Amino acid sequence: MKIRYTAVLSVLLFIAAIPLKAQRLSSESISKTGTTIAQFLKIDVSARSVAMGGSFVAVANDVGAIYINPAGLARVNGYQAMFTHTEWIAGTKYDFGAVSLNLNELGALGLMVSSFNSGDMQVTTIAEPDGTGEIFDAQDLLVGLSYSRNLTDNFSIGFSAKYVYQRIWRSTASAVAIDVGTLFDTPFWGIVLGGSIKNFGPKMQLDGRDIKFADDPDSRNSGNVSVVNAQYEMDEYPLPLFFQVGLSKTLNLFEKNRLTVPIDAVTPNDDYESVNTGFEYGWNEMLFLRAGYKSLIYDSSDDIFLSEDQEKGMTAGFGLNLRLQGTMKIQIDYAYADLGRLDNAQRFSLLLQF
Repeated sequence: MKIRYTAVLSVLLFIAAIPLKAQRLSSESISKTGTTIAQFLKIDVSARSVAMGGSFVAVANDVGAIYINPAGLARVNGYQAMFTHTEWIAGTKYDFGAVSLNLNELGALGLMVSSFNSGDMQVTTIAEPDGTGEIFDAQDLLVGLSYSRNLTDNFSIGFSAKYVYQRIWRSTASAVAIDVGTLFDTPFWGIVLGGSIKNFGPKMQLDGRDIKFADDPDSRNSGNVSVVNAQYEMDEYPLPLFFQVGLSKTLNLFEKNRLTVPIDAVTPNDDYESVNTGFEYGWNEMLFLRAGYKSLIYDSSDDIFLSEDQEKGMTAGFGLNLRLQGTMKIQIDYAYADLGRLDNAQRFSLLLQF
């Protein structure tokens, strides 16, 4: 047993060392906001997680774990499927779907697909600021495959391989990224420790017809080559890399009452370190009330948590779990998230269990 705990702690310390090194190299006064590509990867897919302030990495006990902490898939019994629709900012829409299959001793498999769409927009130029009559849109796509397994009775690990694709009119970019997650039932008061690294992969670079053009390199002289095919030099941008570690504690209050309280620390490569926290109250495992706060920023000079530098804030939501027939269940979740000057975002998730 001591050997198992030593192995578990070694893995956790190894995972934790990666972001700690990166954090020492970064400046505390620079957020690096806007320096990464594929921003749709930062949108939380689970209405349940959103309502709890995004503090889900140590909860991760439904198919939504595939996006947040793939280690949780090994703790999901039977078959589960989840579909989420998000009314995102500026009239954009985000949809997500995932399925998981528990293979018992062989582990668990999961498949996820997500799509972000900006909607149709007019093409404008300097010469025609009111529009050229052409229409374009931006489309993002994610397809991922996950595997998770319980290495011991208390320790689970999971991996995800994801294909990330972006298209803006006639220019595209793509990359393959991986996620790694762990869950550990600690021997301390029933506390669960979770951690994950998301979107570890190469940089992405746009390429396509829109960056190519023909030009005369020397329009002042005649007799030379009048048209030269050229293209704009596009920069490469990294994916939004996240390290998230958290704790959760579940309290059974009287009969049929349950309270889960999680707290997560998040270290991204394009923003400040922050803290997410929330709670989930469940009655008879049928009705759920949730609330939380997302992206609290710690100010070490005043030893307090602030949120002035974020548009994220309060979250809330509810869930309803109904048994249909036999072991088949359906769960409907709703989440509301305050985005400050960007108004709000609302999510609906439908979860089926067989």
